[in-house]
Amino acid sequence: MRKLIAKSILVLFLCNVNTIIAQDYSFKDYKWEQKPKAFVAPEEFKNENEVIVSRNIKVEIVSDKNGPKQYYLLHDKIFINSDDAIEKNNKIYLPFSVKENVVKNEARVILKSGKIITLDKKDIKEEVDEERGVKYNYFAVNGLEKGAVIEKIFLLEEAPELNGKSFRMQDDLPIMDINFELIFPNHLVFKTKGYNNLAEAVVDDKLYKDKVAISVKETNVPKLEDDEKYSNWKANIKYFRYKLDGNLYNGSKNLYNFKEFASNVYERFNKDLDKKSQKAVDDFCKSIPKSNDLQEQIWNIENKVKKTIPYNRYFDSKETLADVIKTKQANQTEILLLYLAIFKHFKIDHQIVFASDRYDIAFDPEFESYENLDELLFFFPSINKFMTPTEIEYRIPLIPNNLANNNGLFIKGKEFAGVKMGIGEINFIPIPGVEITHDVMDITIDFTKDIENPTITNEISFGGYAALNFQPIKDFVPAEQYKEILKSIAENYTIQEEYSSLTTENDGTEFIGKKPFVLKVTFDGKDLVQKAGDNYLFSVGKTIGSQMELYQENKRMMPVEIDYPHSYLRKIKIKLPKGATVKNLEKFAMNHKTDINGKTEAAFVSNYKTQGDEILIENTEYYNVINYPLEHFDSYKAVINAAADFNKIVIVLNQ
Repeated sequence: MRKLIAKSILVLFLCNVNTIIAQDYSFKDYKWEQKPKAFVAPEEFKNENEVIVSRNIKVEIVSDKNGPKQYYLLHDKIFINSDDAIEKNNKIYLPFSVKENVVKNEARVILKSGKIITLDKKDIKEEVDEERGVKYNYFAVNGLEKGAVIEKIFLLEEAPELNGKSFRMQDDLPIMDINFELIFPNHLVFKTKGYNNLAEAVVDDKLYKDKVAISVKETNVPKLEDDEKYSNWKANIKYFRYKLDGNLYNGSKNLYNFKEFASNVYERFNKDLDKKSQKAVDDFCKSIPKSNDLQEQIWNIENKVKKTIPYNRYFDSKETLADVIKTKQANQTEILLLYLAIFKHFKIDHQIVFASDRYDIAFDPEFESYENLDELLFFFPSINKFMTPTEIEYRIPLIPNNLANNNGLFIKGKEFAGVKMGIGEINFIPIPGVEITHDVMDITIDFTKDIENPTITNEISFGGYAALNFQPIKDFVPAEQYKEILKSIAENYTIQEEYSSLTTENDGTEFIGKKPFVLKVTFDGKDLVQKAGDNYLFSVGKTIGSQMELYQENKRMMPVEIDYPHSYLRKIKIKLPKGATVKNLEKFAMNHKTDINGKTEAAFVSNYKTQGDEILIENTEYYNVINYPLEHFDSYKAVINAAADFNKIVIVLNQ
């Protein structure tokens, strides 16, 4: 979508650069060192499995008679220092198809003896990912050993990326030296920004004739490993962002701005339909159930569209909306037009929201980049809820969690002097809180008939995003396969394959966003009981299902970021035979909290009480917010590990 809107600005760029004498790019004759020396790792890197010795990235925008082009260069030298690194690097994947416009594609291995193994076209192999249907090309590397350096140079000719681009300046490997350089004609103006304490960019208009170079250099960049649970790696590494901002030849300023984008989107998607399409939309709307409750009405619209008009971003375009409804398929532009026409039919106030994946490119309100405008949502201001038009398994109020807890560009219509125009505002996209994703577990453990084989009944109600993990499955797999999936879900709570009964409620897309998914299972608990002399050891904690345990062997480097707020309420009732005694109940008394700015934002609290021949245990676990600062990691870890500790509790029964 943002690429379509960007075309008009690119045309503006084209029209002006064509008056300029064609330019060649500055690194056309770029070569690696002809007689490289064997690499000796500095002392501080001798224990590293792998080190990026140098990384050189160059991007140059040039003009010729056919318009602007972009040349992209990547030159890497990677030191191999372990068997794991040898195995990881015996394939050098190419970041392009061999059929693309590849100017240079070179790779070699410099052994510690100084011997050089040069790879050529015959070493390029093809690998097919059958599951994703994607083909990869790679250099097959032979003769790799510890102490060697892999060197590669890729040089591509491609269409210019002017409306926003980011480059990583940090990796999950240490980098001894990294240099990024953006080169462009001196009649252009680029806006740039660095993140996470990246070195300042240096602008040089003397280095190349009639060109400007913006460079960023860093040395000894520490590795930031992408293996910490509950974190957002891409948001925490050093990276550099740029976009075209002006053209001095025609006086253009503030290019690729959100105001112009919002205006273009509104104009493009708010045109009157032709009569045939309007009739097709009106007829389609007749089959949508009506409701006085706005959220339910939107749910009905979303459900009808998603169940009858398959969406695929790459479907061929149809001439009219009437054709979309007739053929029952829509691409991105068409699905957006269809929803807007339906909202207009039902007189539903709405806004289009352009967003980005917070785990990929965080939305920066202070840097207007079209990189942030790749994802679509609808916002309904009167109920303060969002809807995703393209994800088939979602229903209002649930949206993909990676698009929330982030900013977005909200586009709405506003009238000026009788003319309606599109206005863009940057606002925050909140995610439904713990009141939505609230799981309740009711467990009854009955020892009254057989102390060695209690009957256990577990009823679990999954709400919100937790329910979304289960509810759509029924509609997308055969019935027999669905039964097997339910069995595997139940095993997490029964700790065995066998059970007496298994039933579910509210499964299927018709309940998404409306009702919780309920799983009821009854089973014999003999596998949770062990005889120890006159006593019986019962693993009561395992009845809540396996729990995530958070280990952090090394120093934590990144703050905690979770997918969505959620909470759990677990109630366990243990029915004892007359005269039975129980030990270890005090272990159920637990209290772990994470307080941020004087407010408890995460907690695991558990208590118990006895009532005649019954023991009642109740615990509450919740995570109210998505982000937990690094300084609160230890208390957060204690909360999340408390459920795993509860999972290990064993009581001692004696009769």
